[in-house]
Amino acid sequence: MSKTAILEIDGKKYEFPVIKGSENEEAININKLRDLTGAITIDPGFKNSGSCTSGITFLDGELGILRYRGYAIEDLADKASFLEVSYLLIFGELPTAAQLEQFETDIRKHTLVNEEMKGIIDGFPKTAHPMGVLAALTSALTAFNPKSVNVENEKELYQAVCKTMGKFLVIATWTYRKSMGYPLNYYDNTKGYVENFMRLMFELPTEPYKSSSVVIDALDKLFILHADHEQNCSTSTVRMVGSSHAGLFASISAGVSALWGPLHGGANQAVLEMLEEIHQNGGDTEKYLAKAKDKNDPFRLMGFGHRVYKNFDPRAKIIKKAANEVLGTLGVDDPILEIAKKLEAAALEDEYFKARNLYPNVDFYSGIIYRALGIPTDMFTVMFAIGRLPGWIAQWKEMRENKEPIGRPRQVYTGAPLREFKKPV
Repeated sequence: MSKTAILEIDGKKYEFPVIKGSENEEAININKLRDLTGAITIDPGFKNSGSCTSGITFLDGELGILRYRGYAIEDLADKASFLEVSYLLIFGELPTAAQLEQFETDIRKHTLVNEEMKGIIDGFPKTAHPMGVLAALTSALTAFNPKSVNVENEKELYQAVCKTMGKFLVIATWTYRKSMGYPLNYYDNTKGYVENFMRLMFELPTEPYKSSSVVIDALDKLFILHADHEQNCSTSTVRMVGSSHAGLFASISAGVSALWGPLHGGANQAVLEMLEEIHQNGGDTEKYLAKAKDKNDPFRLMGFGHRVYKNFDPRAKIIKKAANEVLGTLGVDDPILEIAKKLEAAALEDEYFKARNLYPNVDFYSGIIYRALGIPTDMFTVMFAIGRLPGWIAQWKEMRENKEPIGRPRQVYTGAPLREFKKPV
């Protein structure tokens, strides 16, 4: 027998069906609430509201579980590549060897960016934040691809996916090259996707660039860990914008802007800014741990704890090992990274942090890796965007294929009631 929820308003009772997800999550379907009762719900931040059903990502914050299409994040990070996971997220199943090879080949066909895009990036000052430039460049791609994607045409949709995956990586690295005053690089079709990222960023015309397999593997894992995370702020934004039938590039551009915020994708940048502040003030980690415990002190430890995960962030466990390998391989001697190690060790042993489940999260470790690779702090969120791209595409695709209605939240009006118009004297 199916479950129902009963709501009573002014003595009248209304029944609403309870739906259950494949992992036994329950939700009250209030789709007809306003029609039946004239009332709406109010839920700031949508903490208790499901905007959709989705078959892409399962997340259990209490148990520290993250799965893509049913596969544990631990298995995917250990056994799959970023492009394999991208294919899985977007198309629903892991690719065969032949499908993966074809996917990478088809992405390579679309990695060349129109030369006129250089004129757009030249219009930005060198000091422009890379995320602002990336959002603008992503939106500008619409001008070079004006035809809307027919989501019911499998071939057309597949081509749009490959085009987005190919061009986004290139323009993301261009934001760094612009800030450094370097010539813009082009994709090398003889190399892999993640390896191309490193050379697009750092190869100079004056000398060859050699990449480390340990670094490539760590970045591959980082991109996998960031690839999707259920209905977060940027993903919800992509779905909301896409629900108006805006194109894929426009929707992704909106996601980039949402990700830019310090409460979302900017968290790993905030971690490094905090570490730099500690370093500039003498590097006394004990002092800052004490400040973090003082409820009257505004200081907060960035990169510890998570809004969703009430236990250890499962992604942090994976990337902690990769961070140690990268630092060991590169032999980096950096006082900022030493402070990070001390903070991590102290917080993992301190009862105050353990009792509150304030463990280092993925933003803490990703920032450490990016710092070790020589990636500037203001590029950290761009790195996040590259990893999140396949998740955004998958969510946009699912929303369009499910023919979801245009997003249009309600509100409770709290302004002035009707009043007579009189011009102020």
